[in-house]
Amino acid sequence: MGFVGLGSVAQGAPAGKNDDTIEVDAATRNKMMACTDGKSHYILVGPHELVIHTLYYGDGKSLRFNAVPREPHGMLSGTNFPDPRFYLKTANANFRGVDVRNYSEVEIDSSKQTCAVRCGARTTPLTFLPAEKVRELVKNASFGPNPQKYVPYGLARDDRGTYYYVDHGPTEKTEKDFRLFVGPKGGMKLMKMTNVVSDSEGDIFSTPSGSLRLILEKNQSLWVEGDKRSDLKVIPTDANLQMIYNDLGIYAGQRMGTPCDDL
Repeated sequence: MGFVGLGSVAQGAPAGKNDDTIEVDAATRNKMMACTDGKSHYILVGPHELVIHTLYYGDGKSLRFNAVPREPHGMLSGTNFPDPRFYLKTANANFRGVDVRNYSEVEIDSSKQTCAVRCGARTTPLTFLPAEKVRELVKNASFGPNPQKYVPYGLARDDRGTYYYVDHGPTEKTEKDFRLFVGPKGGMKLMKMTNVVSDSEGDIFSTPSGSLRLILEKNQSLWVEGDKRSDLKVIPTDANLQMIYNDLGIYAGQRMGTPCDDL
């Protein structure tokens, strides 16, 4: 059902004491590599047993976790991170189940002491920090989860170009926190929901004006308004992330906690 785990803490993030912190022990901090643009933007790359690397981004004082591929997607570089606001059309559309075109990358080489961040087709060179500078940086830094509160869940539209889009929280604790937006591209409005039914038979999102019924596993969707039932076409979210993040207007101007927010 969509791009599972996009920006999610569940994607290999170390555990923390609460929803605002991630525990990173001293041994892990000492193994981290770091890059900067010299303008208070820092990328830190560290080891983790479930992924090839963990990736954090921030101002050096507060650093946020970025989702990175893990098995069965572990063949991707551990410094790839999902950011569908940017697009690399020359990348693989289906590499081990991942559309790599929606991934950007930190290109880091400790032996050559070089670093750069690629956002779509744009590459920005960065300065590789020496180990002593990294240890100084991470000693008092705080680490937190990705700031994204919602990720794609379901998308449908009618034959007049009205879209029905549902997102939800990215973690096990928030995955039942749904939102429904209705409208044309660039003009979608958040609907007040009066009831939500979500079970193995599908989802029903009820609003004062009507109800959206989604059965994503069967590729079926309906909008019910009074006695009127309108069939909708289900649009796969994982194949339309570019449109969701760049055209619908719902996430316009929102930070995703990745290096591409600023670089």
